[in-house]
Amino acid sequence: MKQFVVLGGGYGGTAVIHELFKGFIPSDIQVILVDRMPFQSLKTEYYALAAGTASDYELRVPFPSYSGLLMKYGEVRSIDLSNRTIHFQEGDQLEYDQLVIALGCTDNYHGIPGAEEHSFGIQSFAAVREAYLQLNNLKPYGKVNVIGGGLSGVEIAAELRESRPDLNIRIIDRGTRVLSAFPPKVSGYVTKWFEEHEVESLSSISTTGLDKGVIYHADGEIASDVTIWTAGIQPPAVVRKLDIRKDHQGRVLLNENYQIPEHPEVFVCGDCASLPFAPSTQAAEGQGQQVAQIASALWRGEAPRLQRLKLKGTLGSLGKKAGFGLMGKAQVTGRVPRILKSGVLWLSKHHIG
Repeated sequence: MKQFVVLGGGYGGTAVIHELFKGFIPSDIQVILVDRMPFQSLKTEYYALAAGTASDYELRVPFPSYSGLLMKYGEVRSIDLSNRTIHFQEGDQLEYDQLVIALGCTDNYHGIPGAEEHSFGIQSFAAVREAYLQLNNLKPYGKVNVIGGGLSGVEIAAELRESRPDLNIRIIDRGTRVLSAFPPKVSGYVTKWFEEHEVESLSSISTTGLDKGVIYHADGEIASDVTIWTAGIQPPAVVRKLDIRKDHQGRVLLNENYQIPEHPEVFVCGDCASLPFAPSTQAAEGQGQQVAQIASALWRGEAPRLQRLKLKGTLGSLGKKAGFGLMGKAQVTGRVPRILKSGVLWLSKHHIG
C-alpha cells in the first residue's frame, strides 16, 4: 500500500481529508491523518477560551470518520524529505509516499528578549489553556497587556473585557492604529468600542523586551500582571528546519500545485505555505480542498485544473454582541458581523461549507 499522509488536523488538514473522501481513492492508497491531539480544535475561537467565555469542550470537533481513514496521534519531531520519513517525539517513525504538511503556525517573537518566557500565547490548545488559567486567576484590578493590535489581539482584549470587567486591560501595538490591515473606518469603530468599554489602546509602541511583571519599550516601561502575545506568527520549528526554499516570513515556496518543487510528492497547506494572501482559516480550508483535488487528479493520471482561490472576507468579534469585518469590498460593523461569525462557526463545527 502507498501511504498518503496528512500532517496536521487543523482547518487545512481536515479539509484535505473531507475533499479526498468525496471522490475516488485508489485501492492501493492508504490515507493517514496525523495530529498531536485526539480532536480538531476551533482555533478561531481560542480567544474565547482564554477569556473564560467558552469551555474547552465547546472548542473540540471530532476528526473526520471515514472507512479507510487511519488516524495516528503523536508530536512530530522532524521530517526527512530525502527518505520520505516522519519522526515523532515518541513512538515509531512513519514513512510516506505522498505527504501534506498542514501543521499550522506558532508565535513569532521577533527575537525580542524575554518575550517567549514572560508572555502567554494563543496559538495552540495547550498555550491557550495556560493563558486561561493566568487571566482568570488574576485578582481584581489586575493589569493585562495584549501585545499586538491585529485580529487576535483585538478579539481577546474585547472578550476579556466582557468576561472580567474588573481588570485593567490594555492593547499595545507598534502601528499607528489597531487593525492596521483593515480600512480606517473599521479600525476607528473598534477604537471607539475600546474607548467606550475602557480598554486602553497604546499605538506606536515598539516592545524591546519583557521581564516578569514588566514590558520594556523605547520610551520606558509598562507594568503587567499578565501579558498576552499576539504580535506575529510563523511556521512551526519542524517546518523552519527543512532545508528548502522559503519566503521572508519562513513559509514554504511552492509550485502552482502547492508542491515543493524539489519534492513534488510533498504538498504544503495553510499557514506553512507561501500564498499571495495572509494566513487565515478560509485560505487553509480552500487550499486544503484544492490539494485534495490535485492529488485525486494525479491518481487518475490527469492534469489538475484549479479555479483561482477566492476568499469571502474576514470577520472579527467584539465580545458577544458586536463585531466587524470585510465582506468583499464592503466594510461591516456592529451586530450583523457578529451574527455572521456565529453562523460561520456553526458551519465549521458541522463541517459544512
